[in-house]
Amino acid sequence: MSSWKDPQHSLRYGEHSDAAGGVHAHRFDTNLSNQVIGATGLNAHPRLASIMPNLIKHLHDFMRESKITSAELMAAFDLLAWAGKMTDDKRHEVLLVGDVFGLEPLADDITYTLAADGSTIPTVLGPFWRANAPIRNMGDSIVFGIECGGHTYMHGHIVDAQTREPIENAELDIWETAPNGKYEQQDPDQVDMNLRGRFRTGADGSYNLYCLRPTTYAIPQDGPAGKLLQLLDRHPMRPAHIHCIVTAAGYKRLTTELFDRQDEHVHNDAVFAVKEDLIVDFLPRTGDPKAQFDLEYTFKLARLNPQS
Repeated sequence: MSSWKDPQHSLRYGEHSDAAGGVHAHRFDTNLSNQVIGATGLNAHPRLASIMPNLIKHLHDFMRESKITSAELMAAFDLLAWAGKMTDDKRHEVLLVGDVFGLEPLADDITYTLAADGSTIPTVLGPFWRANAPIRNMGDSIVFGIECGGHTYMHGHIVDAQTREPIENAELDIWETAPNGKYEQQDPDQVDMNLRGRFRTGADGSYNLYCLRPTTYAIPQDGPAGKLLQLLDRHPMRPAHIHCIVTAAGYKRLTTELFDRQDEHVHNDAVFAVKEDLIVDFLPRTGDPKAQFDLEYTFKLARLNPQS
């Protein structure tokens, strides 16, 4: 087994140079890192075989450089186990822990940049999406039992990112919190699947529905994500947003959010998910007894196999 070498340096793994250019061994043993890297078999999954040496190197280097003790490592594992125990089909706490470290928005940025397909910018799924939201008719409201808050007429089109042609039978899956900052599964006073719905476009690719102007809310403090924010002296606030998943046959799935420009946290999001192109304006709406605000937005989907 050969020693792993840093591709950007002439040093063997386990060595470092000082300010004077001298080469020294690390204070802590590095042989284990080489053993773990070298243990990958010839029939390993190609992608894992490609990325695991880098992951192992960075994780082991982080532990040595930060002098992570056994007790600290166990505390980290306990936190991950706590997140796992809290995760179910109504709350994905593991995902939320990753979000407070910016992992999901970073992966979104990498994916979007590599694709360069002209689609709407993606951003985080968040921990409160639920599968199988009710399929509703165009023009329906997703708001039940809530009279307060800024009722909004949301409308627009779902189009091909390259041709801008409308996409028929595209599905818009939408969800948001109530004015109290709670998703329905967090709030026993809301009906099941409140403020959620799936809408399917017709031949013109248009959609229209009634929802609420979204509300700023705090990441829940009863789990490991909230505990981490407290330990790091970070605020827990998410800017007001509406979650959307847009899908259509032959197109890439889009997961994104729309953010209220007037929100005080729109440029200071606890999970770093805001992108400038996703900031929207809720304009006054007149002549509609069902809504005080108007929101128009066009979603652009990229083809799975784009035509050359």
